[in-house]
Amino acid sequence: METILSAKNERVKSWKKLQTKKGREKAGAYLIEGFHLIDEAIKNQASILEVMISEDSKELAMTSLLEDKQVLISKEISKQLSETETTQGIFAVIKKNTSPSVPILEKPYLFLDNVQDPGNLGTMIRTADAAGFGGVVLGKGTVDLYNNKVIRSMQGSHFHIPIFQEELTTWFTLFQNAGFPVYGTELNELAVSYRDISPQAIFAVVMGNEGNGMDKELLKKTTKNLYIPIVGQAESLNVAVAAGILMFALKK
Repeated sequence: METILSAKNERVKSWKKLQTKKGREKAGAYLIEGFHLIDEAIKNQASILEVMISEDSKELAMTSLLEDKQVLISKEISKQLSETETTQGIFAVIKKNTSPSVPILEKPYLFLDNVQDPGNLGTMIRTADAAGFGGVVLGKGTVDLYNNKVIRSMQGSHFHIPIFQEELTTWFTLFQNAGFPVYGTELNELAVSYRDISPQAIFAVVMGNEGNGMDKELLKKTTKNLYIPIVGQAESLNVAVAAGILMFALKK
């Protein structure tokens, strides 16, 4: 196994650049941390470029299948690469996936408009995966898919479900031209309760920005706008919670 013990090593510098969006875009790769995520990457045949194992975790090496890609690193390097409070001391560099060129409209999709919080984004993608959705589309202004907090929140769901990063207006047209509804989530005078909508096999539901909701121009293009009745005293729901309710309730 190759060994790197100096934090000044050029390879270490290249790994640390993957902690930034600019570095990830330039390298076409991203960093994951922990046994679970690396196991998910292996199971789903992700393109694993390197696996870095801390010297105090070397007895816990994942699998002999990755021996040719393993690098032993010092505890100091491990601490610099980790973005968790208690690191497991194992990391991997993964090549970014390219989205399918032609989406398959056989299941519902989740559209996300300017979602800013990494935890919310990761949770919604994970929930879309759990609900059996066909894909997720990240519209303009949405936080970077490969942000470390997003990666942790997804818990490997980005290996299971297609994720597109494109203009939502194009996807509105795609769904509506095919005869499938696109539901907005804006409480206005024309909005209806999600309970009034019959479960369907194919549709899209749009979740907007945590503070400002959906883009007004997008709202004009929706098939119908939905709201979730609140019977308690809370003023609103967290966007990821609301998305979970709608995804499971609307899907046939």
